Amino acid sequence: MEHVMQSRPFVPGTVHLVDLEGTMHAKHASKGHKDIVLVPAPSNDPDDPLNWSPRRKLLSTSCMCMYTLMVGIASAAIYSVLVPISEATGLTLGDLNSGTGYMFLAFGWGCLVFQPLALQYGKRPIYLLSLLATLAIQVWAPYTTTNGQWIANKILQGFFGAPIESLCEISVTDIYFTHERGFYMAIYGLFLAGSNFFAPIIAGFIANGQGWQWVLYWAAIFNGVGFIYCFFLMEETNYSRQSLAGEESMKQSGTQTPVADETNEKNTTHSSDEKTVSQAPGSTTEEGMGIVSLPKKTYMQKLRLFQPGAFSKRNEIPGMMLRPLLYVVQFPVVAYSGFSYGSNLVWFNVLNGTASLILSGAPYNFSSSMVGLSYVSPLIGVFLGAAYTGKFGDWFIVNFARRKGGIMESEHRLWLFSASLALIPFGLLLWGIGAYHHVHWFGLVFAMCIIALTNTIGLQLSVSYCIDSYRDLAGETIITVILIRNTMSFAIGYGLTPWVTNMGYQNAFITAAFAGLAQVLTFLFFVKYGKGFRVKSTERYLRFAKEITDAGLTH
Repeated sequence: MEHVMQSRPFVPGTVHLVDLEGTMHAKHASKGHKDIVLVPAPSNDPDDPLNWSPRRKLLSTSCMCMYTLMVGIASAAIYSVLVPISEATGLTLGDLNSGTGYMFLAFGWGCLVFQPLALQYGKRPIYLLSLLATLAIQVWAPYTTTNGQWIANKILQGFFGAPIESLCEISVTDIYFTHERGFYMAIYGLFLAGSNFFAPIIAGFIANGQGWQWVLYWAAIFNGVGFIYCFFLMEETNYSRQSLAGEESMKQSGTQTPVADETNEKNTTHSSDEKTVSQAPGSTTEEGMGIVSLPKKTYMQKLRLFQPGAFSKRNEIPGMMLRPLLYVVQFPVVAYSGFSYGSNLVWFNVLNGTASLILSGAPYNFSSSMVGLSYVSPLIGVFLGAAYTGKFGDWFIVNFARRKGGIMESEHRLWLFSASLALIPFGLLLWGIGAYHHVHWFGLVFAMCIIALTNTIGLQLSVSYCIDSYRDLAGETIITVILIRNTMSFAIGYGLTPWVTNMGYQNAFITAAFAGLAQVLTFLFFVKYGKGFRVKSTERYLRFAKEITDAGLTH
């Protein structure tokens, strides 16, 4: 039986996600989602991360989460003890906040170094190096007594911690399909934002019981634990694919490789970039896996610091460092994703930069431990945001695609920003005006929850929009997103203290609320015009993707 595929022009970020008529020659999901097409298409190799068993994928995800949690704790542990650090070292709150601003700047620009290294030689060694370096930097931090030493410490911490910003998202895309990616991206967002809100909770109690220096020592210990966990359990997820998702899309309306009918299977010849994913008796089957024709890696092979072939590929590091800078002007969707992410993170920085000052001052007079305990509220907000953009988000895009003839546009996920239209202004007004008028402490704690919720929504949706739009360039476009985001974070971190001091809490946060509303409204512009930008960028996308594929760096 011959199936005729509906022809449609290829557009990056437009995929046939739902097979409404059941006529597509493509691998489909299982477990009650048999009409969902697997995007991207898996190969026949059992060590293709897309083909891993659920247990193997879960273990890999746990290592990514462990890394994110430990490095994230180290980056945010000082927020609830800024006042004690200032009193002990003589550094002003402005100096301390400037240092964290430089750290965020280095978190972004460090991606230009570590992301290419990870894509060229492997993600596993970069994760392990990052954990070890962060450990050492945290041990040094209590001995920084001058502004220059503090800034140097924070810059190095941001530089070596940069993989937390851009590499983890690509680790998620390495092993999960489009229809499930939102949930696991939300899990990453939960650990990234959650670690930043969990750290001050424990830091306050550590500072009260052992002194503020031990906040940093414990951060070093946590990174040591993370290093051991990842060394023995983290597996390399780099996998060189022979075909572009875009090329597969043009062949058959859905970015999937064709599977021959049973009656013709023996006589069908497939080109080198069309991997058959039919089932065979006795093969190990799972979502995405086909015939097991290659032996699986042994445990000791998985522990290798560098996988075979890591040094035989053409050196593309200079290109990978240059291309993300070009993407700012080449792809408006990528530039917007960075702006959206950065705009949402700004309010996270505002919250962290003022929480200790507001809650430890009159009339609240919270101790360090109580300031830390107040971060339980934003932690709850992170969980709510992850649930909204994760499971609900995946359900939303699948059902939206069903309403659109089975076609998913990357802009569909942006509709989830609708919740932020009310939540961002509300949270900022409650925090700033509440602090100015000395409302009950619960009002401020509730505002922390709302701001954290909107931060998590912005994180997940911005990153997902970028990856959904340009899947084969995701390893590099995410660098562009983080560069924009963290440069914006640096700017607000550097000017935070004088801004709030000069305007006062009420006026500063009224301004912030209107700015936040204006920022989130921009998603409507890309809902309307985003696909047009993607259509115009098709040739550029395919040209860049071809460069990456020819170098064996498509993951």
